[in-house]
Amino acid sequence: MEYRHLGKSGLKVSALSFGAWVTFGIQFGVDEALEIMTAAYDAGVNFFDNAEVYAHGQAETIMGEALQKAGWQRDSLVISSKVWGGAVANPKPNQNRLSRKHIYEACHQAMARLQVDYLDLYFCHRPDPETPMEEVVRAMTELIQQGKVFYWGTSEWSAQQLMEAYSTARQYNLIPPTMEQPQYNMFHRHTVEVEYARLYEAMGLGTTIWSPLASGLLTGKYNDGVPEDSRINLPGYEWLKKMFESEDGQKRLQTVRELVPVADDLGISMPQLAIAWCLKNPNVSTVITGASRASQVVENMKAMDVVDKLTDDVMEKLETLLDNKPSGMEFQQ
Repeated sequence: MEYRHLGKSGLKVSALSFGAWVTFGIQFGVDEALEIMTAAYDAGVNFFDNAEVYAHGQAETIMGEALQKAGWQRDSLVISSKVWGGAVANPKPNQNRLSRKHIYEACHQAMARLQVDYLDLYFCHRPDPETPMEEVVRAMTELIQQGKVFYWGTSEWSAQQLMEAYSTARQYNLIPPTMEQPQYNMFHRHTVEVEYARLYEAMGLGTTIWSPLASGLLTGKYNDGVPEDSRINLPGYEWLKKMFESEDGQKRLQTVRELVPVADDLGISMPQLAIAWCLKNPNVSTVITGASRASQVVENMKAMDVVDKLTDDVMEKLETLLDNKPSGMEFQQ
């Protein structure tokens, strides 16, 4: 495993990390979670990502119980949560978004569910136009000063919003965001490669990117139809099925079919190719992977050994295949 600095901070995160979105609390419980997390930990993963909104808090509860069973040293782990969506199905006022009240209460609730005394990383899961930026930055700063959070960041914020948070922190002598968690994969590139380009140096911004497989599209498993055990068939993921069946989705499926021979020539799988492609970007601090079984974790981790195979010639070939493809397909997290 390679360990990369989270932006310009001193914190090192495993280049491949593991996230609880989709599976924890939806597809399986504590024992299955522990098996999968153990496979990741044994492979060198130290960053485990979560959020209050995942399975309405149940994903954090399951991860917390799995961590207790595992008994790993706390200082060997980087644990995150995210605040914004709330941990209940129908949140009442102040049970979601980024008010100072919810940021504080959500932080304590996340720590309780995860059974930890502090969060290494705490993300504002989405921007909140209803809350003043100073209130958000000040609340996060105070959590850090209290030792309940070590680094705070954002997810799916625009470059303008990130710069506003950074400028607000500098203006009031507060702590600016350290990291952003954007979607990044072969089909979703503009934000990381273009919009944030100046922020890596100006802010020292780190990135914990999600959906490297484009919600499974880049695994190649949909090339010949939808498998019965696909997340597309899960309740609540009708939006994903509709997306895959759209005109853009079908065009992207064709692109994946064209990418398969490249992976075959390299002697690697499509998921390994897609993950390694993300790792090639020097502005990616860590790639968040997911899995529904331990064997998938093992296969995904092999992407670390694939990066060197993506030579300039291979990257140029990939660019040709990815050029002028539709870019408006959005996934949810």
